Amino acid sequence: QVRVLESGGGLVQTGGSLRLSCTTSGAIFSRSAMGWFRQPPTEEREFVAAIDLSGGTTYYGDSVRGRFVISRDSAKNTAYLQMNSLKPEDTANYYCAANAGSGADYETLVNQRHYDTWGQGTQVTVSS
Repeated sequence: QVRVLESGGGLVQTGGSLRLSCTTSGAIFSRSAMGWFRQPPTEEREFVAAIDLSGGTTYYGDSVRGRFVISRDSAKNTAYLQMNSLKPEDTANYYCAANAGSGADYETLVNQRHYDTWGQGTQVTVSS
């Protein structure tokens, strides 16, 4: 049973934009901070962005800050990752995850070990 579903990945040219979506159940979304992580080929999974339960606090990895924007829509039980000014080094499998109730501070939300529900990922490829 898929509890978190990502969509919106694809192939885009350098400088282009994509918007990823992450949909989950209301029961999960209503009690979870949401995060995006990515895993480039042959590398470890890394933090991209996170948003707290209220949507009022967001965090970004250094490599995407200023280019990516995370948001959430409670009416749709969906979190988004708007990715602008994409670079070839953004190429990766992007994962969405839910963090239910373990805190909304930076140290918690950047750490993938604090996320309890994960999607299967969506591939983003940026061509040069």
